[in-house]
Amino acid sequence: MKAAVFVGTGEPLAIEDITPNAPGPTDVVVQLGASGVCHSDLSIKNGYVPMPPGYVLGHEGAGTVVEVGSEVNRVKVGDKIVASFVPACGVCIPCLGDQSHLCDAEFEVMTALRGTRPDGNPYLTMTGLGTFAEAMTVSQSSVVKVETDLPFDQLALIGCGVTTGVGAALSTARVQPGASVAIIGCGGVGISVLQGARIAGAGRIIIIDQGEEKRKDAEAQGATDYVDSLAGDPVAQVMALTGGRGVDYSFEVIGLPETTLQAYNMIRKGGTAVMVGMTRAEAQLTISTFDLFYNEKTLKGCKYGSAQVRRDFGKFISLVENGRLDIGSMVSRHIKLEEVNEAFTAMQNREVVRSVITTF
Repeated sequence: MKAAVFVGTGEPLAIEDITPNAPGPTDVVVQLGASGVCHSDLSIKNGYVPMPPGYVLGHEGAGTVVEVGSEVNRVKVGDKIVASFVPACGVCIPCLGDQSHLCDAEFEVMTALRGTRPDGNPYLTMTGLGTFAEAMTVSQSSVVKVETDLPFDQLALIGCGVTTGVGAALSTARVQPGASVAIIGCGGVGISVLQGARIAGAGRIIIIDQGEEKRKDAEAQGATDYVDSLAGDPVAQVMALTGGRGVDYSFEVIGLPETTLQAYNMIRKGGTAVMVGMTRAEAQLTISTFDLFYNEKTLKGCKYGSAQVRRDFGKFISLVENGRLDIGSMVSRHIKLEEVNEAFTAMQNREVVRSVITTF
């Protein structure tokens, strides 16, 4: 089975012929129909979160169940599924508390050995998935059955970027109708935050990015204003747009301390800043505790859009099917598995919203 394997920090992924393990009692085998190439994959490749060599990357995918373990009770052979990069076991305290995005089974699932590489060494998979492959053996807690005619290239994006971004607006921040919103970063997740804010009824949506390349994408999805961070301090520009008051909600979708600080500084008194982007493991942030206290601001982390995937995947599919959420325009390129390294380059060069692997 072909797969794209992380072989070292900063190195191109290697296309290898790996041998997956047979599924365990609660595992399922999924034939991939599509896999999005997400910025988090690039972050792993570039060492933002240290990982040893030998990982099959990819965590944003959809496909068809082709085999199930003896104790699997959530899906059956032939089911169409969207992969969840955080498992939802359904029985731990976070899952029972409607916080399956914090599922206690995550570490166990993501550290399971899934097969062997050509040299005989075992391999692991990113977040317990490994969607940069022809097929994947995963825990049943990592897949959600869906009933829809949407194509796999769109369903794949629901597995990460769409859920993270739309969920950040609707579930983490709970954007209110008429609110003002600023979003730092206009990639796939940033566009999804924008759409979530629009669906929530935000009155003003300000997109902040570098240069003019992203303006067209932002305006097409409902942005009311575009701030070029290369043209001056983005905080000052947002303050000027809001009469010096600041926005009700801000979202950082890059994963840097400096842009997180900008997001915090551009919210109004009583406002909420949400950090959505994945940061380096060692990164730190310093804010004014007096400002936090005196102006009653809120700074929140956002993991996976605070999603309850077994509920929210279906909701997002319904929004797409009824024309309120546009995923199709986010798919910039369809590529082969062997082109995954070129997709990383296109991402870094800001040429795409999402490249999607559809030929394995």
